[in-house]
Amino acid sequence: MAMLEDLESLQFDYGMEEEDRSWLYLQGRFRGLMIKGCAHATFFCKLLRNLRQSLHETHMSTDLKTRSLDDSPDDDELKVGIIGGGHLGKQLARVLLQLVPVPAERLRISTRRPETLDELKKLGVQCFYHNSRLVAWADVIFLCCLSSQVPHICSEIQTSLGKACIVYSFVAAVPIPRLNLLLKHTNILRPRYQCFEGFANIWGANKEIIAALQDPVILQATCPFNPAGGIILNIKWLEGLFYAALNVCTAEAMPHLPALHLMNELFLSVHHEDCGEDGASCPQFQLQDFVSKVYAKNLPRARPFPWFELTAVQLTETPFSRHLLTNTALRNHLMHLYCDSFGISLSKEQQPVVSTGSPSQ
Repeated sequence: MAMLEDLESLQFDYGMEEEDRSWLYLQGRFRGLMIKGCAHATFFCKLLRNLRQSLHETHMSTDLKTRSLDDSPDDDELKVGIIGGGHLGKQLARVLLQLVPVPAERLRISTRRPETLDELKKLGVQCFYHNSRLVAWADVIFLCCLSSQVPHICSEIQTSLGKACIVYSFVAAVPIPRLNLLLKHTNILRPRYQCFEGFANIWGANKEIIAALQDPVILQATCPFNPAGGIILNIKWLEGLFYAALNVCTAEAMPHLPALHLMNELFLSVHHEDCGEDGASCPQFQLQDFVSKVYAKNLPRARPFPWFELTAVQLTETPFSRHLLTNTALRNHLMHLYCDSFGISLSKEQQPVVSTGSPSQ
């Protein structure tokens, strides 16, 4: 490819009329959305994987005698399914395999044309066309299909969806209430992106998505609060992510106090240079950050968190909404966690910018 870069006749905009060049920014926006979408899905899977591993270690240390001899550590590893083997599905699979990393045997793809995924098959990924079988197996399902395909796919999979299975939708044209209705399922996450004009295109043109996410400048631009490159992620996604993590703890019947301790240990353990040596000034999740004060006051110590409907979390204001918007230290810690999960350090000059967006989606 490098030998062809200077050949003018092979450039994307060769022969384009001058009045049409004003639309070239859409090419960068498309690429930016692809990079951000893959980055945020990777971060989400990293957090879920780490959480499930910690839960497994807790069970092994406290309930070793009650576990079956047939249970193996692999039973607790994150299982990821992708519905759709087009451009997004392929890119997402490669990113998850390399950057989470999800083991190949823990990633499966259902697509109408599995014969086009030979490259992924060679890596050990199972590729087939059976949406309901995929959903019955997976802990997380990524919808990477066309909006016109969503009604049919939802009718296929709704009876196979377990309560704890998280559906992560990249289908921008189908809002959360519609997905909720079609799937009869509330454990749904849908990132919502807002685009702005007049920003420099920092997303590059020729880098693979994996290579782009190893570039510190591009990676910092994917931070959830960062508007660099003209694209910002709605803050409600970040709320949904943490409530999804609490649901994982609830599904394992973990009491709410150990669950909070685990959340603090996993998600607020990355400190930055402004933190004190003892970390006493660093934020810590409290029960009332996620539930109302009245509910927190009456929740028995041995009781898990309630089951949260992720669809409602992303459509309405929650206790965590206010906490996240008003606590600058918490946002800073979460951004450092995000960058640290990709192996880079967030520069001190990088100031988080919060997009509250509209709750309606």
